[in-house]
Amino acid sequence: MELKNLTGIPEFLLLGLSVDPKLQNLLFGLFLCLYLIAVAGNLLITLVISSDPHLHIPMYFFLSNLSLADTGFISTTVPKMLVNTQTQIKSITYVGCLTQISFFCLFGCLDCMFLCVMAYDRFVAICHPLHYNTIMNSRLCGLLLLIAFCIGLLESLMHTLMVSQLTFCADVEIPSFFCDPLYLLNLACSDTSKSTILVYFISVIFGGVPASGILFSYTRIISSILRISSSGGKSKAFSTCGSHLTVVCLFYGTGIGVYLSSSVSTSTKNGAVASVIYTIFTPMVNPFIYSLRNKDIKRALWRFLSGST
Repeated sequence: MELKNLTGIPEFLLLGLSVDPKLQNLLFGLFLCLYLIAVAGNLLITLVISSDPHLHIPMYFFLSNLSLADTGFISTTVPKMLVNTQTQIKSITYVGCLTQISFFCLFGCLDCMFLCVMAYDRFVAICHPLHYNTIMNSRLCGLLLLIAFCIGLLESLMHTLMVSQLTFCADVEIPSFFCDPLYLLNLACSDTSKSTILVYFISVIFGGVPASGILFSYTRIISSILRISSSGGKSKAFSTCGSHLTVVCLFYGTGIGVYLSSSVSTSTKNGAVASVIYTIFTPMVNPFIYSLRNKDIKRALWRFLSGST
């Protein structure tokens, strides 16, 4: 096969979830509905939090930013998939692919960082309640937001530069609906041993470190809750972090599942289906988890909808 430098390849082909023409309209309608539900739900959570003074506290400040990150995360991949499905044009330009990778990694890393910061917020609220307002002041919240964004930009830049150094053969066909860096590594014609090590190193640092922070926070939280004598106090303490813990398990569970399925299974179709759960399903259900399990959000949502009508 003819070798070409990446800059000489004008476009890649995104094969999507199915090549069956009979399924294209069904897939288009399904994913359009999922996308609209996800965007509307996350933007509604952000709007409700920003408009309700009762929710102007650090926990909901970071929740609103998590919802914005989820909106960006799903908007990075789904609109392009919908256009390709409807037009039957599977191509994505080289610049478009790198741009998609950049934003995909940015918003994915922001999700990790916000979940970690929210776990720290719950740790301070439960383990150090008397010093909560002093510790979680507006200055620290702004600093944590800035740090999360800078770390997200760094991971995005590292992934983009790594992919830009790869050499590909002609007619690159990506067996997914978006430019997944893992698939691009497998499709490269050049030696990818160093790039593969770099990808896993980046994943461990930018995904594993926030996960370790979440694990440490909840270890201390559970230890503090178990020392509470009354069952009512324990129930109230658990309820304050139940929604967040559910989202953490869903986010990291599906993310780990995608990586395991891509490394264990040889079927590219299974990997693409697993990516749907990670990139579409998780951002879609997060607003429902917080709205159904959080009394403050439900009350604020009711006040917002009542005031609108």
